[in-house]
Amino acid sequence: MHNYNDLASLFFNTNDDTIRNLYSNGTDHEFHITSILVFFIASYFLGIFSYGLALPSGLFVPVILTGAAYGRLVGMLIGSQSTLDHGLFAVLGSAALLGGSMRMTVSVCVVILELTNNLLMLPLVMLVLIISKTVADAFNANVYDLLVKLKGFPFLEGHAEPYMRQLSVSDVVTGPLQTFNGIEKVGRIVDILKATGHNGFPVVDEPPFSDTPLLYGLVLRSHLLVLLRKKEFISSSTASASDASKHFSPEDFAKRGSGKHDRIEDIELTAEELEMFVDLHPFTNTSPYTVVETMSLAKALILFREVGLRHLLVLPKTSKRAPVVGILTRHDFMPEHVLGLHPYLFKSRWKKVRFGKTAFSNFF
Repeated sequence: MHNYNDLASLFFNTNDDTIRNLYSNGTDHEFHITSILVFFIASYFLGIFSYGLALPSGLFVPVILTGAAYGRLVGMLIGSQSTLDHGLFAVLGSAALLGGSMRMTVSVCVVILELTNNLLMLPLVMLVLIISKTVADAFNANVYDLLVKLKGFPFLEGHAEPYMRQLSVSDVVTGPLQTFNGIEKVGRIVDILKATGHNGFPVVDEPPFSDTPLLYGLVLRSHLLVLLRKKEFISSSTASASDASKHFSPEDFAKRGSGKHDRIEDIELTAEELEMFVDLHPFTNTSPYTVVETMSLAKALILFREVGLRHLLVLPKTSKRAPVVGILTRHDFMPEHVLGLHPYLFKSRWKKVRFGKTAFSNFF
């Protein structure tokens, strides 16, 4: 007996065997259109569901599988109007879905060529990839960029948006800015660390340490937590004769692994210790990257990204103001933040339609 169930052969086989069955030549009458439609819908939604789980499941093979079912379904719908094999439609469907969802081009050509071992299919695959990628770029970003945005990760693009050239860094600086004195009271450090989640704080020297308020540098939150945990305090707000940094080793300030960071809530201090002081001078980065508040936001973004900064201090144009007016982080350069502060720029924002040169240059 040669009876079989075409839907079962799709669902109960491994992904490799199912893809091989869908890609096979001379199988135009082996699958019913209803079975292909059910399998396409099931694989599409199961792929979305499985990728959204916190499990080590990929998206590459499910997209190939779903695209193959979609392509064969299109071949069945065309029917007698085309003499092409349904297996060819399945291959082109996989290429189209990969190009449209992941924006993969050259690598897809190589993968499809390896799967089919047919060099004659390369021109058709290239044409499908160019069309699918160009159409998809006209509407949204690739699936991985969309996931980064949905998770709220502050990922910066490699280029500045056109509307950023109309703004200066002072237009996106938000406050209030929290600064520390060169010799700061322990209680104030604890209060600020509990009230904010910032990872860097400007250190400003004021009289009698300098004639006028002067930016000394930048101190990291992690370093402040080490100082509080080690309790290397001084009793007065005058400079100490000894170098406090000699009481610490490089391992104390080394970056720890994930989940092992110090927390301000875990540090216990007495009322007497809260009234003492910490000399921040030995633990401050005295040469942080700075920009003037009138600098173009687009130029500041390029500097921030190319150098790989985490903090960028903003200095005033004139010396009559505070020595530092703000601090920029990744979130300050995000389009959501910039357009939220200046909604009128949203109407003039350039559309990311990459027809023509960009689509073909990305392909090759």
